[in-house]
Amino acid sequence: MSPRLTLAALRRQAVVNSLQPATTLARAIVSAGFVQADPIRAPARAQDLILRHRVAGYRVGDLERHFARLGLEEDFLYAYGFMPRETYRLLHPRAITDRWGVADEFATRVLAFVRERGPTHPADLAEQFGRDRAVNGWGGFSKATTRALQSLHYHGLLRVAGRRDGIRLYEAAPPLEASLSPDERTGRIVRLVVGILAPVAEAGLASTFGLLGRGAPGLGGWRPALAALLAAGEVESGEVDGQRYYWPAGAANRRGDPRAVRLLAPFDPIVWERRRFEHLWGWDYRFEAYTKPEQRRFGYYAMPLLRGYDVIGWANVTLVDGRLDAKLGFVGSKPRDQEFRRGLDVDLAALEHFLTGNRRSS
Repeated sequence: MSPRLTLAALRRQAVVNSLQPATTLARAIVSAGFVQADPIRAPARAQDLILRHRVAGYRVGDLERHFARLGLEEDFLYAYGFMPRETYRLLHPRAITDRWGVADEFATRVLAFVRERGPTHPADLAEQFGRDRAVNGWGGFSKATTRALQSLHYHGLLRVAGRRDGIRLYEAAPPLEASLSPDERTGRIVRLVVGILAPVAEAGLASTFGLLGRGAPGLGGWRPALAALLAAGEVESGEVDGQRYYWPAGAANRRGDPRAVRLLAPFDPIVWERRRFEHLWGWDYRFEAYTKPEQRRFGYYAMPLLRGYDVIGWANVTLVDGRLDAKLGFVGSKPRDQEFRRGLDVDLAALEHFLTGNRRSS
């Protein structure tokens, strides 16, 4: 009989599954399958903060600097982010939908311009086509050229060639043809998402694939795909407190460091699914950058504070005269032991070097 699944075991698995030993940038991206992107820099963009724990010697901007050389792609999975080409191919081809307006005359002109020009900055399009505005996917307004670029990119007609000061440069994409059936693509995507977010609750999978339905319309159903993976032994599951969780076969046996202290990005896979977070760690961490200041409990860009397998608080981090300033908050009382203090100092020193290149003793 298998041992009873516990919250402690799920917490350990959530950390160990995601935080494998640091490796090269190329290997980390392939191993992760997907790294979420976010433009806010407080103190750095989410993609850089996620990768600093997974790539040996990683520095701010390394992903942007090596993006083209590594043959990476940017696209929408369950969120927007960076991915190896193997993940990208699973998302295409996408069905043309009226919602995106990719077939309209303006988008056709934008596509022809980029094909002729080569890697194109959005500002180049503004000069060519003007600065008219169009309704975006959130009901607000964006430049019509930006909207056209996003539509063409979404449908695989354009790809991101790189970035200039964080701004995407677009180029024409090679034709994308389906090499797998919709059901086969769905199965591989389910396996990928379960691996990224493991252990993932059934409710979390449902909401994630609701988002992914926007990312890859025309796929098969995720529930039959999950059932097939379970039957094949590629995915395992267990239940705690009436909630069923799923993870890749063998993932529950991995081991990690129960003493390490790390500040995580708000979009790190360990904390991404907020309902799972609350179930596993017993408090409701929130990302509050878009919350009115007077309504914030944690801060503008509160980074979850991980100690071993427990998320025990958060920190808001800034640079003041080139030195790191961290304002900490804790769910319970602040740990007083020397081991925690030493671990925190090590990660804060590493974070400062990551941001500035300056080394200091911990």
